[in-house]
Amino acid sequence: MLYKKFKDLELSALGFGAMRLPVVDGDDTRIDQDAVNEMVDYAMEQGINYYDTAWGYHGGNSELAMGAALARHPRESYYLATKFPGYDLSNMDKVAEIFERQLEKTGAGYFDFYLIHNVCEMNIDEYLNPAHGIMPYLLEQKAAGRIRHLGFSAHGAIPVMERFLDAYGEHMEFCQIQLNFLDWEFQDAKGKVELLKKHGLPVWVMEPVRGGKLAQIAEADVEHLKALRPDESIVAWAFRFIQGVPEVCVTLSGMSNMEQLKENIATFGEDKPLDGEESAALQAVVDKMLGRGTVPCTACHYCTSHCPQGLDIPKLLEMYNEAIVTGGKGGFIPSMFVGTLPEDKRPDACIGCGSCAAVCPQQIDIPGTLAEFAAKLAG
Repeated sequence: MLYKKFKDLELSALGFGAMRLPVVDGDDTRIDQDAVNEMVDYAMEQGINYYDTAWGYHGGNSELAMGAALARHPRESYYLATKFPGYDLSNMDKVAEIFERQLEKTGAGYFDFYLIHNVCEMNIDEYLNPAHGIMPYLLEQKAAGRIRHLGFSAHGAIPVMERFLDAYGEHMEFCQIQLNFLDWEFQDAKGKVELLKKHGLPVWVMEPVRGGKLAQIAEADVEHLKALRPDESIVAWAFRFIQGVPEVCVTLSGMSNMEQLKENIATFGEDKPLDGEESAALQAVVDKMLGRGTVPCTACHYCTSHCPQGLDIPKLLEMYNEAIVTGGKGGFIPSMFVGTLPEDKRPDACIGCGSCAAVCPQQIDIPGTLAEFAAKLAG
């Protein structure tokens, strides 16, 4: 197992994420505890020492399951992380209540790493609202030794992260972001890494394979990559990309079975970042993925000056592209972002006048695209 230095600690480069644990009969709230115990035992034997859970994972049962699995091992043999669930605004005034319950659920006695969860457009104002007393309380717990290291996770755009860091950066020790070979430019993970580097914060990675979607690439692309690295799986390519980002300390993987766990542990047995030819081949895969159904908006903003509804069309098109790449009903990020907008600024507020499309240099059918986006969000 590879290890990364964090202050005076040696953290396993592969972290055990507890958002996609094995479940019973496909029910996300019914965790298969015996399977989790077996996986955690194997992970500990193979050198994984970082375990990440959260209040809301598996309908609130992830902390219980991980606490039970880890309690079978010496407390000093692992590092446990969980998070304050401010993604739900109703929790903002419950920081003490939730923290105490998390300690009870995990039985851990203290948290090695504690994160302010999912800083984003939806909650940034409330996270920064001093009336909730979130940061003072967490700093009290840190002073008392019940939190060893304090950080945050972020799905928000760079300006949101900057606001958070301007307010609380002096107290933050690390940051967890969505980083993978698709989102390096698509969600500007590269820019987020640079921002964190400027603030002296190491990077924790979530969604390295985008919930498995990055393993589902076209067969021709699989063959091309296999020709370059015959012994590497497509999942391993995703991790090798991240190994080329020196700011990364821990890469979390939500593993649902022993097979995935063993494969990932084998990958993290050595450091083999991509070379120039391999990076170019992977970028070609990204270009194909982003070309399927996405629109070529360059954010020139010609459209916005002609929109009678005053819609932020470039941002809506950016979220549309994210929804297309994510699939299904559009994914978490587009739904979250649109949910923060006033109703008269959402995709379905477009009246279809076509004034925007008439001035679009990329000749995008903007009204049609916004209508499709609205329909996708509505399911």
